Amino acid sequence: MISLFYLFLLPLVALSSAIPATSDYHESLTLQPLPQSALLASFNFRSNASEESFDERNFRYFPRALGQILQHAHTKELHLRFTTGRWDDQSWGSRPWDGTKEGVTGVELWAWIDASDDEEASAKWITLTQSLSGLFCASINFIDSTRTTRPVASFQPTGDHSISNNLHLLHGTLPGEVVCTENLTPFLKLLPCKGKAGVASLLDGHKLFDASWQSMSVDFRPVCPHPDECVVQIEQTVDIVLDIDRSKRPRDNPIPRPVPNDQLVCDTSKAYHSDQTCYPLEKTKEKGWSLSEVFGRSVSGACPLGNDQNSHDETVCLRVPHEREVSISLGALEIKKPDGVSRCYELQPFRDFDLVIPEQDATTQVPLEEPVLRAERTIVGHGQERGGMRIIFDNPSDTNAADFIYFETLPWFLRPYVHTLQATVTGRDGVRQQVPASQFIKETYYRPAVDRERGTQLELALSIPAASTVTLTYDFEKAVLRYTEYPPDANRGFNVAPAVIKVNGRDAANGRSHPIYIRTTSLLLPLPTPDFSMPYNVIILTSTVIALAFGSIFNLLVRRFVTVEEAEALGAQTIKGRLAGKVVALRDRLKGKTSKVE
Repeated sequence: MISLFYLFLLPLVALSSAIPATSDYHESLTLQPLPQSALLASFNFRSNASEESFDERNFRYFPRALGQILQHAHTKELHLRFTTGRWDDQSWGSRPWDGTKEGVTGVELWAWIDASDDEEASAKWITLTQSLSGLFCASINFIDSTRTTRPVASFQPTGDHSISNNLHLLHGTLPGEVVCTENLTPFLKLLPCKGKAGVASLLDGHKLFDASWQSMSVDFRPVCPHPDECVVQIEQTVDIVLDIDRSKRPRDNPIPRPVPNDQLVCDTSKAYHSDQTCYPLEKTKEKGWSLSEVFGRSVSGACPLGNDQNSHDETVCLRVPHEREVSISLGALEIKKPDGVSRCYELQPFRDFDLVIPEQDATTQVPLEEPVLRAERTIVGHGQERGGMRIIFDNPSDTNAADFIYFETLPWFLRPYVHTLQATVTGRDGVRQQVPASQFIKETYYRPAVDRERGTQLELALSIPAASTVTLTYDFEKAVLRYTEYPPDANRGFNVAPAVIKVNGRDAANGRSHPIYIRTTSLLLPLPTPDFSMPYNVIILTSTVIALAFGSIFNLLVRRFVTVEEAEALGAQTIKGRLAGKVVALRDRLKGKTSKVE
């Protein structure tokens, strides 16, 4: 049976190889070592489909499951993010993809929907969130009207849309969503090779969700490379920062063990050095690693459904200095870039690929780009009624001011007082000065909340001077919820979605401006929490009172009250009647008769 199956398959393979490939699917992997034993791995998968085939539901590389949802919800552009962890910009530099592929902690979704009015757009938005929730096994259906906003200047469409479309932008977040393997599995099913071949074969849930930071994104948009030629494009990315030491531990022994004494590298020049004390000596060598050690497996060749064999696409790229020693598997072709820090590899379709970097002296390092802006957002104050929000913006540039859009979404039970907005500027000399907030705020868009219907939306156009730190603060009030609106872990606090910052960056190569996105960390808001034991106490007390009242009333209605003399007479008659009945029954039994006692 197996031989007959392969004999039937051979003509199909030969026929498919004779058809010219259209290069509608591309995938790539970029690896970059980071300080503190970290490794950044960026996976990118891109599929294209013509608009005619997409409208006719003729899906080839484009996933059918997602395409039907987008058509049913009239979604013209979609951006979905799954993110966990925190990006350490002070140690790792600027964010990958300039933050455009990164979302808030949890789940973030924004889309442009074609609808005639806001009411129709909201109805299609609900259809979209519920469908995506089932597709990605996530709680996206909990993005209701209280978690949905309509940004004005924070997001712009990245696709080429027709002027006739009446597009409505809707944005929603779930900061408390836990991203796990249940979201990775449907993510991989959208790929042509389903994670069985290509760089997607490295994506293992045990490694991915053990990372210090990870982000999964899905982007759908129409692209028109030529005026008369338009395609719909879906781009999936996975960005992870792995700890090399933790990732190299075997799965059957994940607990870190202390280094044996004979393997400790000590600084013997210290006066207190002895057999009992050891001052660790700083290592000058770069740690060695390989794909099979970090990811637990090697790349299962190139995806045969993807890149054209004649296009010589560079699938795996590594950002290390050219003088660094790197070993690769047989059959792969290495191409070094002119920048001196990048090298890429062409993979074979049916041959495994592994990359090994041995431990060696690191004389030079890949320069890390400094972030254009640093932001920090925390909740201040104390008490159960009021609090405050503090946002710190740090401009590391010594020459250029930072112009950006600050977008904040607050739940309806957090009521901000915008009139209390204040600003404090601190220079590099450490001198603090309180100035009016209007000095930094150029434009303001504020949409107040409606209880149990929508949250607060605040967008600010800010400009931070060079070499300075600006701190914005405002007060807010906490609402008291109904006891049915509290979650089971009410004492943990309520999640507040991170803020989104859009910086107007500029590309030095062509002089064009491109957005750079930064997300702050999510917050926990403690609310006045009632004593949930009181309802149970009330129920127990009420049940006791009702039981006593019912028992007393029932006794009064059912029992017969007689005097003591009547009770004794009734008792004597009762005993006499019982004895007479037993005598009659015994007599009938002796006579062989059966008696029936009513």
